[in-house]
Amino acid sequence: MVRTPLTPEERERGERLGLLLRAARGDRSMAEVAAEAGVSAETLRKIETGRAPTPAFFTVAALAGVLGLSMDELVARCALVAA
Repeated sequence: MVRTPLTPEERERGERLGLLLRAARGDRSMAEVAAEAGVSAETLRKIETGRAPTPAFFTVAALAGVLGLSMDELVARCALVAA
């Protein structure tokens, strides 16, 4: 299966998601948060650095739950700003 290249907007949204998750993680270790969410530390690292700009819904939901973020908040803070 061939994957359609991501648009610049999708990449930017992924970067915002990563920055938001990193900020919410605070002083907690990447390994600790990843383990609590049931994902690998490498997956969390890729999301936080924008290398995985379109993570699976359930991965984002698990991380949000561990970090005390609502999905509504994530959507609002990661959505593209209208020009």
